[in-house]
Amino acid sequence: MDARSSRYPEVYARWQRDPSHFWGEAAAEIDWIEKPKTIFDPKAGVYGRWFVDGVCNTCWNAVDRHVLNGRANQAAIIYDSPVSNTKRTLTYADLQTKTETLGGILAKDFGVRKGDRVIIYMPMVPEAVVAMLACARIGAVHSVVFGGFAAKELATRIDDAKPKVILSASCGIEVGRVVQYKPLLDEAIKLATHKPDACMILQRQQCQAELVPGRDHDWQTRWDEALVWAKNVLECVPVAATDPLYILYTSGTTGKPKGVVRDNGGHLVALKWSMKNLYGIDPGEVWWSASDVGWVVGHSYIVYAPLFHGCTSILYEGKPVGTPDAGAFWRVIAEHGAVSMFTAPTAFRAIKKEDPQGKLFAKYDLSKFRGLFLAGERADPDTLIWAEKLLGVPVIDHWWQTETGWCIAGNPIGLGRLPIKHGSPTVPMPGYDLRVVDDQCREVPRGKMGSIVAKLPLPPACLPTLWQADDRMRESYLEEFPGYYKTADAGFIDEDGYVFVMGRTDDIINVAGHRLSTGGMEEVLASHKDVAECAVLGIKDALKGEVPCGFIVLKSGVNRPPEEIERECVALIREKIGPVAAFKLAIAVGRLPKTRSGKILRGTIKKIADGESYTMPATIDDPVILTEIGTALKQKGVGA
Repeated sequence: MDARSSRYPEVYARWQRDPSHFWGEAAAEIDWIEKPKTIFDPKAGVYGRWFVDGVCNTCWNAVDRHVLNGRANQAAIIYDSPVSNTKRTLTYADLQTKTETLGGILAKDFGVRKGDRVIIYMPMVPEAVVAMLACARIGAVHSVVFGGFAAKELATRIDDAKPKVILSASCGIEVGRVVQYKPLLDEAIKLATHKPDACMILQRQQCQAELVPGRDHDWQTRWDEALVWAKNVLECVPVAATDPLYILYTSGTTGKPKGVVRDNGGHLVALKWSMKNLYGIDPGEVWWSASDVGWVVGHSYIVYAPLFHGCTSILYEGKPVGTPDAGAFWRVIAEHGAVSMFTAPTAFRAIKKEDPQGKLFAKYDLSKFRGLFLAGERADPDTLIWAEKLLGVPVIDHWWQTETGWCIAGNPIGLGRLPIKHGSPTVPMPGYDLRVVDDQCREVPRGKMGSIVAKLPLPPACLPTLWQADDRMRESYLEEFPGYYKTADAGFIDEDGYVFVMGRTDDIINVAGHRLSTGGMEEVLASHKDVAECAVLGIKDALKGEVPCGFIVLKSGVNRPPEEIERECVALIREKIGPVAAFKLAIAVGRLPKTRSGKILRGTIKKIADGESYTMPATIDDPVILTEIGTALKQKGVGA
């Protein structure tokens, strides 16, 4: 690794030598009500806890301190909504007033106290950000549930979190349709054993919801009353660094969702550190994370990290394509002067599919733009190279999880960019001691595939536990590889220390005794000039146990016969990976089934291919696609 121009090796070594000193220095960057004397206590919690005797407030660090320090009139949030044709800017002073007011309504009108839970079931509107920060202000624990989530899934989260209050909206807006939230919320409360004391509903002009008397309150009415009487202004409530800030549910294998807990102190310290050191962003600059507040990226990098750092954060209610076209991202970057953005690789695959030559890019001035960060699923090298050529700036893949809350492995721009290796998210961040092990927890040689694990303790901001489920935390993440956190991702570390994440451990398929990476095959398919995106998964085979099957989506404007391209894809895998892959089936489809956050539903496709029964994933973007996949498989003689 030629890292002469990067401070990374020195900074990482400094963390390795003395983790407590390293994170103690980073903790000096935030405002404490009581500074922690104990940086890490190995005896606390499931695997130890950070800043155990510190006292702080997350909202103060995101909002109030910037008002005091000269940023009152700086934009904190720029709301850009092509789906509702709306733009609004909230300054740090506006955010302070709004979080004070909503915090007051929650505490004084609805009796929400420190430690009480509040569920936020809202679209991408500024009120959702205000709701998160207002909960943090009063020490309440928020749990954001992706707006439009199915009633049954919302009900399970209501029963697990037991919220005192639910904050919601009448509807969300998708391309070409309005999604009514209120009937879903009503049905979820009906299904749930736990009933909230109150719901506050933001009425959007695209759809007015019926309120349940006695339980439901109109957001605007409550707001107006609070402002008139000025009775509900609330100061920041001190909380322990180890108190929970939020619960974010991720799908569990048992069907019961896992409530990932994020604490206040460690989250503040690590996220603040990441904005400059990892992303290379300075206070006052415009940053855009094109995600949703319902996902961990939205929590960490739309709301919390940019505001901790004194940046301007863009809140975008739209899509990469269709609002109105594949130039949507370039418009937002140019119009608001974003210096960097963070999104999922699937967003760029969608843009590449619609505008493969990047003709729409030429319409916009992106002279201020200096970096693109991708995460959320594996970034195939072909998409990375396409984006690099188009943008003319570094395109940085980095790897992290809902559980960690921030980057595990990345390319730390703020410390000096390391050489990029396509297909690798680069190197472990300070705090993460990564190893690759076999099933017996023995380290494997460099370059060999295995399970990626992180030596305990995990760094600040990572989950200390699951909500009221310490035993499940141990069982899910810590038992299989004693002394390590199981990432459930497979891959290898090369001779230069670069990490290669090749897929979830269940995406490693066993073909006649050979362990093969579906991610490696996807890389090859994505390099075909006519392929916009793809997914490879193992399907049952009587002889070999499993064989790979590749689904390919063609770029717009490709007019060759799909069968011809399918044959070329099979030949390409044979050439690049070899006959050992036993890759004989490529299927051209119109689109791939995905979650609303852009992850391809590989597990569900596999069940269809194997002829197994499946339940409709709660996070699916468009259920019709599963029928299309089933039809395409049947035409090839595969599946039920």
